Amino acid sequence: MNWKIWILVPVVYGVFSLWYFNWRGPISAVETDSYVNAFVANEGSQHTDVAVFRKFIEEDDGSEFVMLNLVELHEGDITHPLSGEEMSASNLVREYFEPFALELLKHGGHPVFQARRVGGNLDSWNAEDNLSFGVTGMMRYRSRRDLAELIFDPKFADGHIYKLAAIDRTISYPTRIMMSTSMRPPLAFLIVLLLIASVVQNVSYISRYGPRSTPSS
Repeated sequence: MNWKIWILVPVVYGVFSLWYFNWRGPISAVETDSYVNAFVANEGSQHTDVAVFRKFIEEDDGSEFVMLNLVELHEGDITHPLSGEEMSASNLVREYFEPFALELLKHGGHPVFQARRVGGNLDSWNAEDNLSFGVTGMMRYRSRRDLAELIFDPKFADGHIYKLAAIDRTISYPTRIMMSTSMRPPLAFLIVLLLIASVVQNVSYISRYGPRSTPSS
């Protein structure tokens, strides 16, 4: 019957929820020590204060967060750190970012926002160096645990040398969205599911009974 399609809506959304939301709770004290020890041993962690990383992990509440990245790429062609090939900094960053974004997606994360700078600082004070950044990007993480697991994923062991070669300077810090006019994925996905179920039900009804005929005037 046509109504059976609606049974799939909560089932599919349930599967989506298992992937998108963190169901493992906050990071435990044992996990914290493990992550911090791995962070200290990680070659790519040299530009981050260990105390800052530990505090971020210890204060985990199990909620999602969005990492804000301010990036200024090197100008002109640069040398690929592994192949020696000359290429643009943007292409080199893409070699690292594309596989990382795919792995992030598997962990319930995704890009939120990306923008390119189109002018100078129009409103700025008490900024000592007053440095500009060419690109702003925001990445959603399902949890702080997912960030830690991605940092220490062996597949991205060479990631730091890619970033050092391509990026002139950068600042990254975690944020929590307080207001946004964009529709969040959980709501957007639910609306799409309801729309698909409605279309399937109507198409099924029409194919079985035909379109309703309207009385002639």
